[in-house]
Amino acid sequence: MGFDARQVLGAVLTFTMFAMLANMIRRDHFDSFQVIVPGPPAVHFDVMKVEEKGISMLPMGKGPWKGNGQELKSCWAKPRSKEVDQPKGFITFSLSNGPEYHILQIADAVVITRYLGATLVLPDIRGRTPSEKRKFEEIYDVEKFMKSLDGVINIASEKPAEIAAKNLAVVRVPSRVSEDYIAENIEPIFRINGNLKLATYFPSVNMKIEETQKDADSVSCLAMFSALELQPEIHEVVDLMVRRLQTLSRKSDGQFVAVDLRVEMLQRKRCKESGGAGRKSCYNAEEVGEFLRKIGFDEDTTIYVTQSRWDESLHVLKNIFPKTYTKEGIMPADKKDKFLNSGYPEFEKAIDFYICSQSDVFVPAISGMFYANVAGKRISSGKTQILVPATIPGPSAPASDFISSYVSKKSHLAYSCFC
Repeated sequence: MGFDARQVLGAVLTFTMFAMLANMIRRDHFDSFQVIVPGPPAVHFDVMKVEEKGISMLPMGKGPWKGNGQELKSCWAKPRSKEVDQPKGFITFSLSNGPEYHILQIADAVVITRYLGATLVLPDIRGRTPSEKRKFEEIYDVEKFMKSLDGVINIASEKPAEIAAKNLAVVRVPSRVSEDYIAENIEPIFRINGNLKLATYFPSVNMKIEETQKDADSVSCLAMFSALELQPEIHEVVDLMVRRLQTLSRKSDGQFVAVDLRVEMLQRKRCKESGGAGRKSCYNAEEVGEFLRKIGFDEDTTIYVTQSRWDESLHVLKNIFPKTYTKEGIMPADKKDKFLNSGYPEFEKAIDFYICSQSDVFVPAISGMFYANVAGKRISSGKTQILVPATIPGPSAPASDFISSYVSKKSHLAYSCFC
């Protein structure tokens, strides 16, 4: 029996249409997919097909590279100094879970301290175990931090002796705390106790713009986007690694892709269980490689992966993109003992966060706070080429279809802080 060529063509086109429709449905589910797990919460990628002018990729080098936008200017005014007759007590807290959480923990502590007219004590930095404890200045620039907040709040380098031995009242604080919440739930405890220890928790990952009080917005924006900077030695290591990646990327005009892909995260329950209906919150090395290939990146593209040491599961990505590197492959040899082999992961997390903030393209293969806050850092500096992966059924697709909606919809909190 013969086949009509038109029937065959029609069948192929119909199949392709249904495949594209299925992929769109999966991505819609993916955007709204919610997983409740103990510990740091998941935020699920929010992607839309971009049809706005100015978002399309520009041909630079080999691949769908896009030139950076203009670095935005802060559109908040530095809050005026508050007249405080006498210090009203001390606020202490610890940073934990990595720089993507530190940003919000700092912002909440600064907002609360200013509202209460208290003095903020520089935090320590906690790891997963009690032995993984570092001073603030081991990762962040203390001078820059104090200068940024000068006149906004009072800051003490350490707890005064009179309260160091006391058991401070501990107050749990929801991330992005409001002034109403402070007035109702924190101020009464502060009045009674005089000093507090804050413990920030994250009921959800929400980095989208919300209506809040103007003064609180200014304080929060200042704390999130101006106060924290790496201490000089780590800053130098990041700069050296970025330059090394740029040198390896000569054929693409020094441009490279940073992918947040950590094997230990992919092995967690929320990554293994997609939730049905094609919903995904994580993509493995093979899926990321296929995604980048199908949206047009050349095999000579240089890729930085946040996985600290090489894992055999990355071989499939390296087969597609031979210039795939982890920290151990590009970190200066004389810095590895301190920042890679010390057994203190906070150094590695800080390096990853800032390299992903500076790369020409950022691909978040794992949903979460890292993606959300790297996006904010990139938006503020005009590096808006953030591509959220998806399963592409056909042989290719335009990269512009996968721009993060934090950028395409301008829904990220950063857009309320920068103009």
